[in-house]
Amino acid sequence: MTTKNTSSASAGELAAQAGVRPLSPLRAIARESALILSGTAAIALIGQLAIPLPFTPVPITLGTFAALAVGVVLGSRRGVAASLLLAALAAAGAPVLAGWTSGVGVTFGYVLGYALIADIAGRAARLWTRSADASALHRTLVAFAVMLVASSIVFVPGVIWLKLATGMDWGSALGLGLVPFLVGDVIKAMAATSLLPFRGRLH
Repeated sequence: MTTKNTSSASAGELAAQAGVRPLSPLRAIARESALILSGTAAIALIGQLAIPLPFTPVPITLGTFAALAVGVVLGSRRGVAASLLLAALAAAGAPVLAGWTSGVGVTFGYVLGYALIADIAGRAARLWTRSADASALHRTLVAFAVMLVASSIVFVPGVIWLKLATGMDWGSALGLGLVPFLVGDVIKAMAATSLLPFRGRLH
């Protein structure tokens, strides 16, 4: 008499047991590509909402929020891929950055930071799902803390790139590339946290 080890069943076997036909390799690749492209498009379109500031070359944009949202909805892996694709398109000359611009300018470090944002946001979403037994307040506070880290991590490559690209000192780089955006990042983290209960099951 043999015992079937369901824990070692393949994804296809589990899908078949659940009455769901697994995707063929080509359809799976097409689905992943479509999801990543949609994430890139979302970051590009939402990132067009920008407010230039007269005292700094770094504008206020919703690009960071878009990267947070893509990470939450699509997950870390797809969010990172979508963000890196956006950066590659911008570097290649495609008008996907704020104001329908492109290129590797003084704010390109923030664009590279979108991948970090999406990765951490995706991890926060996964943590939210796995902690379903915890209280709503605990889940929300933990998720918000992680989202705040995700929203803030963009300043690491952003400020470093800004300093190197302009030649300004560290004090000026922090004053122009970090300080004016701290309050906005808290708001973005709160907004991204509010998306968690409505996240799709695409992971």
